[in-house]
Amino acid sequence: MTEIIKIGLFGIVGVLLAIQFKAQKPEYGLYIGFALSILVFGYVVRQIEAVMNQLDFIRQYLGASQGYLSILLKVIGITYICEFSAGICKDAGFASVSDQIEILGKLSVMFAGLPILFAVIEQIQGML
Repeated sequence: MTEIIKIGLFGIVGVLLAIQFKAQKPEYGLYIGFALSILVFGYVVRQIEAVMNQLDFIRQYLGASQGYLSILLKVIGITYICEFSAGICKDAGFASVSDQIEILGKLSVMFAGLPILFAVIEQIQGML
């Protein structure tokens, strides 16, 4: 919990610093915002590594159904990457590019989840 508070405070201080620089040189505010985003994303990646280690225990229990867990992780990864990229584009003033990245993310999640949909359809057909 303290790590979350540290990252939150780091973000707030960074944004306040970026606002101060933005008044004099707008590009410096943008650079500080990008640097903050990358640093926070680096922290998130370290947290994801810890989660992945815990998911290895879950894989042992799933046995033959491990494919579903890998699809779930792929969808989570797609979501984080697209949200991060879209946020940076939006902050830089490119809202249309941000919207396109979000659409790409939604379509990618849909396509990544298709094997699960097909498995459900097979299960339903097997019951008939």
